[in-house]
This record gives sequence, structure tokens and C-alpha cells, in this order.
Amino acid sequence: MPTDVILAENSLFSLGIHGETPMGSERMEMRKRQMSVQQESMAGGTATTQQDPNQSQNQVNQSQVIQNQGNQNQVNQRGNNACCFCWCCCCSCSWNEEREERNRRASYDLKAEGTADCEDSSPPPTLEEVRSWAQSFDRLMSCAAGRVAFRLFLCTEFSEENMLFWLACEEFTKETNKTSIEEKARVIYEDFISILSPKEVSLDSRVREVINKNMLEPSSQTFVDAQVQIYTLMQRDSYPRYMNSHAYKNLLNSLSEQAPES
Repeated sequence: MPTDVILAENSLFSLGIHGETPMGSERMEMRKRQMSVQQESMAGGTATTQQDPNQSQNQVNQSQVIQNQGNQNQVNQRGNNACCFCWCCCCSCSWNEEREERNRRASYDLKAEGTADCEDSSPPPTLEEVRSWAQSFDRLMSCAAGRVAFRLFLCTEFSEENMLFWLACEEFTKETNKTSIEEKARVIYEDFISILSPKEVSLDSRVREVINKNMLEPSSQTFVDAQVQIYTLMQRDSYPRYMNSHAYKNLLNSLSEQAPES
């Protein structure tokens, strides 16, 4: 309790003991003292209460500062690791080179398929041509319709890559531009010579070694030995089976029935 209040109470207590009553002015003075003490107490409590929002605001400001510092650190870290967040810029060169390579390969593949498609659209064979196919494999391969019929048969034996490789080599030997020769030689190698290719043709080690040496300086004759070996393979293995197949016999019979009687 404040000292002034204690003094005032003691004064009243002493007056009461002695049977005296304070005067009106003294009462007013004591009342003023009590009110002033109460006001001081209330002012102190208000000041304490007002101090809490300030402390809360300071805490909020400190939290915002810490958060801003954390965001700035994240931005700096992203800036230091820009390649991780913007891989398309860092890898654009290699990606564009791969895309151009894919486009060149697709262009050449379309040309190779276009050659086969042109043969597919060739006129149907005559009875004389079909009969001549049985005379020799050279007769069969020298006829566009014969190559088409034989390639369809190779598809049933899952060896169409032999004919595709031979046709690609035929087109390749006609190329004269050095840049085109280098590009097409690489495509043929990856499509038919590489052991990783699903269309790899069967070649012996000697021919593969010759091709690897020729690939150091590609020319239109790079795959000549391989083309001859695949041609011999088809002649020895696939050609006899085609001559005895239902496909060849049915074609021969259908043309014989359509031929006018002599």
C-alpha cells in the first residue's frame, strides 16, 4: 500500500482514538491524496498494458526480417545453381544438335523407305517375269516387282533388314557429294552394322573390320563388301525357300490362270 495512504489512515485512526473528527478541509485533502495515488496506480498499469503491443509488434518485425533473409538466401542459392533450374538454357546446344541429327536420320530414313515404296508401286509382274525368277537369283533381284515380292517373303521370315540394307547400299553407291556420303554412311552403319541396332545384318568379322576402317574416311564404296555378303546370304538361304513357298507358287498359278490360252 502507498505510504501516503498509510499516513492518512494512521491520522484518521489517531483522531478516532482521541475522539476527534477531522475537519472538512482535512478530509478533502486526504481524499485528493487517495485519488492521486489511485491515478498513479492506474497510470502505471496502463503503461504496462501499452508496453505489450509494442513488444508484439517488435516480435512481428523480427519475424518478417528473418523471413526476408531466408527468402533472399533462397534467391541467392537459386542464382548460384541456375543450371539446375534452367536446364533448357544450359543444355540447349546439345539438345539442338541431337534434334538436328534426328531430323537428318529421319530424312534419310524417309528416302530409303521412299525407294521401297516406289518399288511397291511398280507395275505387277508378268507371267514371263515370274517364271524367270526361278532361273536365277540375279533375275529375281534385277526385276523391281521381283524385289518387292521377295521382300514381302522376307518379312514373314523376319529378315527384311537384309533387303533394306542391300537397297540402302544401292542408293549409297550413287551418291557423289562428300558431305552426304559421310552422313549417309554413318546412318547406314548405325542402322544395319552396329550391334546395338535392332536391324543389324549378319556379317563376319573380316567384313566388319573392313567397314570400321572405311568409316575413318567414308566413300561410296564403304559397304561394298558387306553388300556382296548379304546378297550371297539371301541367295543361298532365303531364295531357295522363296522358290518353294506358297507365296511364289500362288503368284505363279494366278498369273497362269489369267494368261490367254495359246
